[in-house]
Amino acid sequence: MISVAALWRHPIKSHGREALESVTLAEGKTMPWDRHWAVTHQKTKFDADNPEWVSCRNFVIGVTTPGVAGIWAKLDEATQMLTLTHQDLGTLQFNPDEPDDVSRFLAWVSPLTANGSFQSSGVVAAPDRGMTDSPYPSISIMTHASHKAVQGRLGRPLEIERWRGNIWLDGAAPWEENEWLGREVQIGEAVLHVHDPIVRCAHTKANPKTGLRDTDTLGVLRDGWGHQNFGVYATVLQGGKIGLNDKVKVG
Repeated sequence: MISVAALWRHPIKSHGREALESVTLAEGKTMPWDRHWAVTHQKTKFDADNPEWVSCRNFVIGVTTPGVAGIWAKLDEATQMLTLTHQDLGTLQFNPDEPDDVSRFLAWVSPLTANGSFQSSGVVAAPDRGMTDSPYPSISIMTHASHKAVQGRLGRPLEIERWRGNIWLDGAAPWEENEWLGREVQIGEAVLHVHDPIVRCAHTKANPKTGLRDTDTLGVLRDGWGHQNFGVYATVLQGGKIGLNDKVKVG
């Protein structure tokens, strides 16, 4: 029996992760507060007067700035106060929608971007959807079995946080999620449609504690299975609450 093993959201794209016990999904939406904000840089093409989704290259992300992978997050939804922690930078509490708070965030995160080609310049959000890597509002589904297969190929433990997944499942066979493309999956009260495999990037090479690139995850995927995919993108067809240990049915 397949069940929900873990739930994660990432309030600011590439800047921290937070474990959840339950979440209520809405039809056609991303996971609430997941990638709700994103950090711009000097070359960002984002129109603040017409805020809409733009691709990930417009933001400070782990591909170009691996140090941000070492950030953890906790969001107070009622106040929109976000607490970020990093082993070298300590803790910062701020509201990403308040200009003065954003200035404090930019100063706090600057040591992680100082040697990179992209410098953090601001924090933005698009109405009604998160800044997922996919052009459509997606939720990512991953399995512990596939992660264990990667660990086996690597020959040592690997942190699951590297994959930045939303919904983690137990009880599936390794890579079974790739067989769900085009199918519907019921998780708790919600029903999702599985669209595409997730083609992984260099962000996964960075250690989620140190932010250092210490593992060739892409090479392991290519050598072991001939691709760079891990996990699948899905969209919400029917909203509803899902929580840890909820059962999963694949249609």
